[in-house]
Amino acid sequence: MERHQRGFRSQTLQRLAIFVLGIAGALGVASAQEKVTYNMAWLPQGSSIGVIVAQEKGFFREAGLETRIVRGYGGNRTANELDQGQFEFGYVDPISLVLNRANGGKIRLVGAINTRWPAGICFNAGKHDIKTLDQMKGLLLGGGSASPVHNVVPAWLENNGKPKDHIRLLRMDPAVVDASLIEGRIDMAECWLASNRAVTQKQAATAGVKLGWVEYSDFGLDAYGSGFATTEDVIQKRPDMVRKFLRASYRGFEFAQANPEQAADLMLKSFPTVDRAIALQQIREINALIADAQAKDKGLGHLREDRMRATLQFVDKAFGLNGKVKAQDTYTNALLQ
Repeated sequence: MERHQRGFRSQTLQRLAIFVLGIAGALGVASAQEKVTYNMAWLPQGSSIGVIVAQEKGFFREAGLETRIVRGYGGNRTANELDQGQFEFGYVDPISLVLNRANGGKIRLVGAINTRWPAGICFNAGKHDIKTLDQMKGLLLGGGSASPVHNVVPAWLENNGKPKDHIRLLRMDPAVVDASLIEGRIDMAECWLASNRAVTQKQAATAGVKLGWVEYSDFGLDAYGSGFATTEDVIQKRPDMVRKFLRASYRGFEFAQANPEQAADLMLKSFPTVDRAIALQQIREINALIADAQAKDKGLGHLREDRMRATLQFVDKAFGLNGKVKAQDTYTNALLQ
């Protein structure tokens, strides 16, 4: 009887020890989760689907990261706040990044998302039939008061042998640009793949207007669009965390490429106010933009030296930086490995 009781007590203690070790292990895993924040630079849209999928599918958690996704308020503000250390990663365009560095900032691109410039010029196809730059002569293009379009378009026109004033530019409240295009108060407006183009198309269709567009990239703008950026301080002090974040995020983009419908559902799950049809269109657009045929063997995210040089040359000309920023200081591929 005593031997039986001793055996029972022994088994009970063993089970208790296993239970305690299990709790301790779970607490250890939880405490090991490294906290990071990603700023989308705007509202949730297709451009951030890789991060959203990685969050919803648990890819970050598997990598040991506790990731918070937050909205942003434009590329320039996102770049500056990133440089100030307000978050670890941001969706940053090369114009905002280069201007930040020109003013003493220390941020870099660590992975490509838009492997070509995603913006174009939208117009009312019922009023204009625009296929060439000559057909844009004298037309009015509206842009937000602080939008880089006011610097980008003149430089782009000059690169194509046109005078800077070939297109008339109007500074506007950014909140009314798209509506002004649809209502016919301006002839053209800038629109972005995987972002506001899908939204503008839907608004135009509701108003019985058909949109057409001309891509900057079809007329010589050989530049990257936005990608993942972080600070040199984070790169130096937390390189393993950066690698984990990039690996999980690009795994999310790969999932979206293979499963765009499911990716749209995951975006809606994470952000219930999103319009699913618009999200799906944006996801299909980013799936095309993130694929670089000339760097296919390098995997998603690789930043090509020739494309980065071309990007910097254009930004340098558009903003008159006179070589103040060097291409090698704006990006690194070292953390994609």
